Amino acid sequence: MAEPERQRLRSNLELSEECIREIVSLLNPKEWGRGCAVSRKFREASESDENWVRFLPPDWMAIISRSSAHLHFTSLKQLYLDLSDDPILIDGDTKSFFLDKSSGKKCYLLPVRELSIICCDYPQYWRWISLTEESRKSNRFPEVALLHDVWWFDIRGKMSTSILSPKTRYVAYLVYKLWSGARGFDGPPFKASVGTIGGEVYKQIVRLGLFLMEPNQQHRIILPPQQHTSHPKQRIDGWLEIELGQFFNGGGEDDKLQIKANTQKIGLILKGIKTRPQRVSTQTSIAGSSGVGRYGKGVGAGKSIGTGARKGRAENIEGQ
Repeated sequence: MAEPERQRLRSNLELSEECIREIVSLLNPKEWGRGCAVSRKFREASESDENWVRFLPPDWMAIISRSSAHLHFTSLKQLYLDLSDDPILIDGDTKSFFLDKSSGKKCYLLPVRELSIICCDYPQYWRWISLTEESRKSNRFPEVALLHDVWWFDIRGKMSTSILSPKTRYVAYLVYKLWSGARGFDGPPFKASVGTIGGEVYKQIVRLGLFLMEPNQQHRIILPPQQHTSHPKQRIDGWLEIELGQFFNGGGEDDKLQIKANTQKIGLILKGIKTRPQRVSTQTSIAGSSGVGRYGKGVGAGKSIGTGARKGRAENIEGQ
């Protein structure tokens, strides 16, 4: 086929602006990125605030007004990508907010100070560590908790699901590190659960340690039926995160999160508990030149869980 004929056919495939607006209303940011890869008009429309506002939460202005940070953005596309790559502290620095880059859904991290931890006020069990200014650039919160030595390991958190995106399946994660010399995390696994007060509870087994079980020890661990074991994943910022449970947010209820075990534990550094939409797939560039960047997975309608400055951004679709 001659080149002029190819160009004529290509031009006939271009969509009208009205058609583009209708398509955008049906897409999520990840699908939008794919469209930009095949259509010139998609790429041109990728800079439009009118299109990017569809991907932001309806209450995005109210959310960022609750932050003490002064946000600088010249377009809603920039704001979307900034909120995906660089969480902001809100509500008097009592939680961290960011967007899931591939869907635009709301995500939060409850810092360790907002969690209920047994014996956390006794320095022989837990120590509160103030972070250096350099460390706070990636952590956001001013301190973390170092587990010194406890036999009863019990951490609980609570948040209202009304602040999350409705009609969305979420996953709760524990964010932590293991100190050198950590003990007690490579033995029998912990039980974790997530659910709403008085509602359905999702339970699973979690292994906070990064150690391999000896073959002759595996027969000693009996896992409850229909419960899979969750293992930690290393994040690009050096922290570990492990799935505690899943829940479907229909909207409006309070979720109770907890994780607990009753064997001796030493050497865990706790950052907080994070909620993020269930991740289905990864890797796609967004809006042609910007992407969306980090991991995932993700209970049903009610649930209980046992157990700053803007910078550069990642250029592929994933999340915090």
